[in-house]
Amino acid sequence: MRRWTAKDERQYEHIKEGALERGASEDRAQEIAARTVNKRRREEGRTPNRRTMGTGNPNAPLEQRSRDELYNLAKERDIKGRSRMSKAELIAALRQTR
Repeated sequence: MRRWTAKDERQYEHIKEGALERGASEDRAQEIAARTVNKRRREEGRTPNRRTMGTGNPNAPLEQRSRDELYNLAKERDIKGRSRMSKAELIAALRQTR
C-alpha cells in the first residue's frame, strides 16, 4: 500500500494547526490529525487492514456482512454488550434498533 500522499500530509498539518489553535496539546493535536487522515484513507480503501474497517455494503443483508462489520454497525448505534455478542446475536440486536 502507498504511504501518505502529499495531499494527506497537507490535510494532516491543517487539522493539527486547527487543533492547536483550539487549545489542544501538541500530542493530542497530532493524534486528532492522524486519526482524521487515516479514517479518510480507510474509507477510500487505501489501507491494508480491511478486516476491521467499516460497516459493509449498506445494501447487503446483515447475514452477508462479516462479524466485524456488524460489530462496527452496532458500535455506531451504541448497542451495549456488543463485544461479547456472536454474529447471530449482533444481527438480532441490530434488527431491534432499526
